[in-house]
Amino acid sequence: MPRVIKIFDTTLRDGEQSPGASLSVDEKIAIAHQLAALNVDIIEAGFPISSPEDFEAVRRVALEVEGPAVCGLARTMPEDIDRCWEAVKDSEHPRIHTFVSTSKIHLETTLKKTAAEVLEMAAAEVAHARELCADVEFSPMDATRTDLDYLAEIVQATIEAGATTINIPDTVGYATPWEMQETIAYLFEHVANIDQCTISVHCHDDLGMSVANSLAAVKAGAGQVECTINGMGERAGNASLEEIVMALVTRGAELDATTNVRTQQIIKTSRMVSNLTGFVVQHNKAIVGENAFAHESGIHQHGVIMNRQTYEIMRPEDVGLAESVLTLGRRSGRHGLRQRLEELGYKVGDDQIDAIYERFLLIADKKKQVYDEDLQMIMHEATAQVPEVWELVSLETTSGGTPTATVTLRKEGETYTDAATGNGPVDAAYQAIERITGVSLELEDYSLRSISIGKDAVGEATVKVRHNGQETIGKAASTDIIEASARAYLNAVNRLLVKENQQ
Repeated sequence: MPRVIKIFDTTLRDGEQSPGASLSVDEKIAIAHQLAALNVDIIEAGFPISSPEDFEAVRRVALEVEGPAVCGLARTMPEDIDRCWEAVKDSEHPRIHTFVSTSKIHLETTLKKTAAEVLEMAAAEVAHARELCADVEFSPMDATRTDLDYLAEIVQATIEAGATTINIPDTVGYATPWEMQETIAYLFEHVANIDQCTISVHCHDDLGMSVANSLAAVKAGAGQVECTINGMGERAGNASLEEIVMALVTRGAELDATTNVRTQQIIKTSRMVSNLTGFVVQHNKAIVGENAFAHESGIHQHGVIMNRQTYEIMRPEDVGLAESVLTLGRRSGRHGLRQRLEELGYKVGDDQIDAIYERFLLIADKKKQVYDEDLQMIMHEATAQVPEVWELVSLETTSGGTPTATVTLRKEGETYTDAATGNGPVDAAYQAIERITGVSLELEDYSLRSISIGKDAVGEATVKVRHNGQETIGKAASTDIIEASARAYLNAVNRLLVKENQQ
């Protein structure tokens, strides 16, 4: 029987650290439920001590999501570990994941501690975590740049202290596959108690080798891989869950390994994460990209028609790829809408369905067909949970001659109208919003993309703005791209005002 490799998903923790990614608590809950449907083994839901919002997200995932173990991250500090336990303790299968840097450059530069001091601290806090939780993971951060003898020493000490999983992170994406394989093999040979725990790896993609490094570790005996949906993460990202899993499906015989992942849920999960984070999946991305199963060459098309295996080493249906069109209109009811949303992985509460249905009808009135992408956009808006300090009531623009926008906003029941000119209708709308709200934003980035299909496709606008040293992202979607752009800008204004009020 092949070994079953545990899949540790850290989309909600490391993935959300992607520059520009920001998920609300409800968006994290939606993704966590879909990760459970995907049947990952562990969900790392966040870093509880980092903020009250992150603590609440981890606590709710632990409380509401059934199936996978729910893990929180903590530094090797007593207050971190206690806070982490408070967040994860209500899970069916709680886990505390604690870490400390072990490479020479980190010991000397960031920690300013000796190797002996760090080893003692790591063992003590793993023991503390184990007093609270039966499942404890320890990571010697920057392991692939750590002296191997010292790495083996700290791994052995933390296993003795109670760690049930030891994770070997390639924190800066420095390793090569052969180095990773040699490192894992070295630990198996030199750590006397290594059979008392699961060896894991967490590889970053700075040199584009995160998936190869992860598979090399599996080949050397690792029993857990840490990864993210669509490869999200800091800098160049993490090892991509879908690539790891499908490599083990397709080449599992060579590696003598498999996973428990329900691969038919991969596309659904990828699209949900992309939609809620606003991170577009590149078209030629392996497994989940738009072109992953597309064939344009005549030779390739002929081969696929004759036998799909000529040019496809995986079946698209194995990852859940199927064209899905839902024809809905004003006569469609809440029941049918809720059923399709749940098929897409969204749990819709009774307190949500009316507002979601109203938004659906607005889209259905403007389009002949409502696609899954439209529904995902609606759910993104429903779970974003940014209080509307300012609400868009109406928008009128002209682009002939001098572009002009007339905007009406509502705040606390009062409406305000103003007009402005700009170098285009979108710029004019932004100028009018600025005049009404009194909030002047520095626009750092603006993008627009189609998130459904057809000539009446919904467009999603994303803006990155800066105000008083704070950076945030605003997103909105509409069949009218100028309206989508204005709503995205207003979404950013509201995010900043809410953040300032909280502070």
